[in-house]
This record gives sequence, structure tokens and C-alpha cells, in this order.
Amino acid sequence: MKTVLISGGGIAGSALAHWLRRRGFAPTVVERAPAPRTGGQAVDIRGAALTVVRRMGLLDEVTALRTRMRGMSVLDADGKELSRSTESTFSSGRLDSDDLELLREDLVGVLYEKARAEAEFVFGDAVAALDQDEHGVQVLFESGRRRGFDLVVGADGLHSAVRRLAFGPTEQYLQHLGMHLAVFGAGNFLGLDNWQVWLRDGSAGYGISPVRDNTELRITFGFESGPLDPGPRGTDAQRQLVADRMAGLSWETPRLLQALWAAPDFYADAMARISMPSWSAGRAVLLGDAGYCASPLSGQGTSLALVGAYVLADALGRADGDHRVAFARYEQRMRPFVELNQALATENPGGPASEASVERAKNAIALDD
Repeated sequence: MKTVLISGGGIAGSALAHWLRRRGFAPTVVERAPAPRTGGQAVDIRGAALTVVRRMGLLDEVTALRTRMRGMSVLDADGKELSRSTESTFSSGRLDSDDLELLREDLVGVLYEKARAEAEFVFGDAVAALDQDEHGVQVLFESGRRRGFDLVVGADGLHSAVRRLAFGPTEQYLQHLGMHLAVFGAGNFLGLDNWQVWLRDGSAGYGISPVRDNTELRITFGFESGPLDPGPRGTDAQRQLVADRMAGLSWETPRLLQALWAAPDFYADAMARISMPSWSAGRAVLLGDAGYCASPLSGQGTSLALVGAYVLADALGRADGDHRVAFARYEQRMRPFVELNQALATENPGGPASEASVERAKNAIALDD
């Protein structure tokens, strides 16, 4: 049984672990965090990705966890309502769609529970070095352990360690999209009832969504900026940078900034795309954001991860152990789908892509049975 190391225990990594085990591989998932990661914004499962979830037998479970938004309001700088909609929200699109929106941490939890009995999970460690030859890959972990695997998959996000080790510095492949986002949770001190609120003033703004039966908020700050170097993600220096950029906004901004400093799940990063001429190098291959991040601005990162996991495992299963054939098929099948979905991030600067573009992109791949 061929062994596969998956770096990253998020959506892409856990989904891939399930599908690889179904196809006769022995997957091991290594995740730097001490447990499945919590926090984060709501994510969307759309189009072909719904088929993947259905084939995993998880559609009912995921549907039960979906958000229940009734609509949204768009506010001016002083909090005055400019417009409202009961038909769609900026985060999920049309409310009458079959697409599913749920919290990232809920989806990660569901996928982990599905995969944990089928794969080995190693938490609190990460890949430090890779040494490939014609027989396999020797992996050095940050803990100092060494293990050999037949293949290595980088499903470790925008700042992928596997990509850096196997393909070179991130700067070669990252396209900054001129914006930074910060996401964190708080109690529902605004009393929102399944209703989103969006405010923008100039180059900065935020969106607020009630979650967990309206007991909590997920707050997303956004501001336009070129590349920044705020130091390690999640630090006080990064919180201060975000707070400084948002301080000029009015309405409930002071209370939101207090929540930012108190939030244990604060996360911030640049909005960026990853574009690469190839997603494989020898026995290493990239999946999801590590290989083709579309950024949250596309609304399709989760769907790309789920579909990519299915297509990669399917290609490996059909290739009779020849990873070169499998990786080539994986790229051939996925690249047109990726390119259409990545284009959504820049179709309408400052706003969502058109419904027609989203519909075309989310269904632009036919999955093999």
C-alpha cells in the first residue's frame, strides 16, 4: 500500500485523506496546530463541490450546519442604511441557491471526523525538509523525526511549506490583490438576528455576520493596501496594524476594535492568488490554496479544495501507482476549472463577481464516477 504524507489538516487535507484511503492508499496528515483549527469566516460549497460532499456521504450533515441568513444591510460611514436585500448576501450569494454556506471550523470538524478513522493524523508538527529520490521522499519534521513516504502532498495553504521546499520561494508564485483581510469572533453585542451588516468608507470597511444561533459574531475587516510586512501572523503587531487601518471608521468601530484585541481566534493575511506553471515536482504535488489559491475574494477557495482533493485521489487511483501519470491527469482536469474560479477574484474590484460568472465557474468541471 503506497504511503502519502499530506501536509495540512484543513479542508483540502482531510478531504484528500478520505478519498486516498477509499482508493487504497495509506495517508498520513501532519498539521502544525495542536488540534483541528477553529475560527475563520463562513465558507461556501458550490457546484461541483456539492457533488464531492454528497459522494462523501456528508451532504445532510453539512446542510444542517449551514448559515441561516435572512438578508443583509449595506451602511454608510455613519451607520445609516443605504440598501438592504432579502435575496442575497455578499458572503453567500443568492439565498435561494442550492449552494451551502457554513463556518469554516464546522466544515473542518466534519471532514476531520470523517477522515480520522481512515488516516493517521499527527498534530503539533510540520514538514521541515524534503529529500526525494526515485524510490520515495524522506521527510524531516520540525520535531526532529524522520519518515519515508512514497508521495507528499502540500495542502498547507497560501504560505505552504511544501511549496517552498519543493518549488522555491513563495514570491515566485504569489500575486498580491491589493487588499488585506482580518477575521475574528465575538459575542453578538449588536443583537443581529440572522442578518448581515456591511459598511465601507473609502478604502476600508467590514462585514459582520451572526452565527451559532445568533449568539456570536464573525467580523471581517478589510482594507486596501499593497504588500505589508506585519511580522508573524496572529501577533499583537499584526493586530495593531489592522486596528490602525480601521480606526478612521465610524459607527460601531470602537466596539469592534475592542473585540479584535480580545479575540483568541484573530487571523489576518493579504488577499493573494497563487499561480504556478506546474503543481507537481517529482513526488511532491500541491492541492488547494498551496497550489492555486483563488483568495477569499473569489468565494471559491473551499470548492477548489474539495474538488481538487477528489480529482487528485481519483487520478492516483486510476494510474496504477504511477504518480507522474496521475499528477499530469490531475492538472489536465483541474487547471481550466481553477483558472475560471481564480478569475472571479478580480472580475469586479471592490465587489462580488456577477451571478452568471459564479454559476459558470462553479460548475465548470465534470467529475468522474
